Amino acid sequence: MTRTAMIDVGGGYRSIFGAGIMDRMLDEGVTVDKCFGVSAGTANMINYMSGQRGRTYTFYTDFSTRKEYASAENFAKIHSYVDLDYVYSTLSNSDGEFPLDYPAFAANPTDFTVVTCDARNGHAVYFNKSDISQDNYDVLKASSAVPVACEPYLIDDVPYYDGGIADPIPVEMAVSEGYDRIILILTHRRDFIRQPKKDAAPARILRHRYPAAAERLKNRYRTYNEEMQVAARLAAEGRLLILAPEDLHGLNTLSKNLDGLNAMYQEGLSAAKAIPGFLAR
Repeated sequence: MTRTAMIDVGGGYRSIFGAGIMDRMLDEGVTVDKCFGVSAGTANMINYMSGQRGRTYTFYTDFSTRKEYASAENFAKIHSYVDLDYVYSTLSNSDGEFPLDYPAFAANPTDFTVVTCDARNGHAVYFNKSDISQDNYDVLKASSAVPVACEPYLIDDVPYYDGGIADPIPVEMAVSEGYDRIILILTHRRDFIRQPKKDAAPARILRHRYPAAAERLKNRYRTYNEEMQVAARLAAEGRLLILAPEDLHGLNTLSKNLDGLNAMYQEGLSAAKAIPGFLAR
């Protein structure tokens, strides 16, 4: 029996590409056995698993315009540009403005791994579905805590940063767990090669508080590129499907425009057409 997995690597506002992919999967009743989420990719996946089509789209295009969601004022008050508690608690709890359907998520047989980085030692830490409960979405907050732009998120007094620092593309984990068909959702073009200068400045800032995490961040380009080489090999073997946008439409991790968000979402809806045929092979 073929075992299927999906990986969403996140990428801030660019992750609306994955939201489009998963909304089309919901439209067509396409399921997988396991989801691996990194950073904002975890938000896409929990909404996919709860069956709430369009919920992630609303967060990206509507709620994200609020200063309570992401703003310089947040950074001044709580030292985090994105208020992860506002996103994953105030809005998402059972008494929130747009609650996550936790019972539906919990009942979904699809398994879930959330990738984070332990700020103390720079190691990847993997949470699973049992670490998520009604109105407790802390592991998603931890995976989405972008270094320097956000404070590390504390779980049981342990500080965590964005999972993309330590294991940005957890393809080898999916293979080691025995998945035969893997869907990989990127938020850069598929030919993107990460450069060291991208993370150099934030790593210098981070090293004063968390030197091990800073070292991991400084070398993220190497980890990302090596993991992409593994993904490319698996794709050539027919075991992995890479879905990536053709254009970034002016989006990056923490900046956006509505036209770009809508264009990237539409790209995701279109890219998802390739999934049913790939899984059926």
